[in-house]
Amino acid sequence: MTVLVTGATGNVGRPLVDQLLAAGHPVRALTRNPATADLPAGAEVVAGNLTSDEDLPRIFDGVTAAHLITFGDDYAPLTNGPEIAAAAAKAGVERLTVLRGDVERSPLEEALDAAGLRCTALSPVEFMSNTLGWAETIVAEGVVREGFATARSALVHDGDIAAVAATALTSESHAGRDYWLTGPEVLTPPDQVRILAEVLDRPIRFVELSRDEVIAQWRAEGYGADDIEFFLTMRTDPPEAGYTVLPTIEEVTGAPARTYAQWVAEHRAAFGG
Repeated sequence: MTVLVTGATGNVGRPLVDQLLAAGHPVRALTRNPATADLPAGAEVVAGNLTSDEDLPRIFDGVTAAHLITFGDDYAPLTNGPEIAAAAAKAGVERLTVLRGDVERSPLEEALDAAGLRCTALSPVEFMSNTLGWAETIVAEGVVREGFATARSALVHDGDIAAVAATALTSESHAGRDYWLTGPEVLTPPDQVRILAEVLDRPIRFVELSRDEVIAQWRAEGYGADDIEFFLTMRTDPPEAGYTVLPTIEEVTGAPARTYAQWVAEHRAAFGG
């Protein structure tokens, strides 16, 4: 069974490639630039893009299971869902996982349904890997500057999202399911900083930014008004699912969801060791 992994160099795609290979499954890893992808030697690395209809027959040829993402370049939603679904159906893909980039069902999922392809939807809350955005100031100054100090999140380990995808792609009874994925604890930004300091065994200060300072930072990073409005909603009035711990990861994979402390320990080098 050849498993197609799109977004193969991403925070979920890369551990998914590793996990599938470790379990003995042939993997086709899709990336826009194989030369810089740094993917494992055991994977069939192919150049391509889900947004290119011309690439789709070659991407899906010989594939029996596929992990799809719902967004393309610059995280824009895919607009060619019917073409992707047609290519998957023609190739005879039997199992599909779809990683959502939003809380709502995507046009890609609608297209897969219309083509008679039942997928497993993966709806993770905030990724633990978002913390890597703090690495530069932690290394340089021992400081984290962040807004909305009371915002709560059931952060999820990226590798656990991949583990759910690997299970759904290689075993029965997951088609048509919608899996909301969380970590095992609810944390605020100061909670995360405290855990970072404990695991890294050095002092790290949390400095709270004002709402205006955070918005200015987002604008400086190139985000538009719609993105900023979404970010504000997620921090000031998030859906309950974002801060409600669920047992889904252990129920699907048989292993408990990993803690934030475990994630930090695994990524110690990124924060200066």
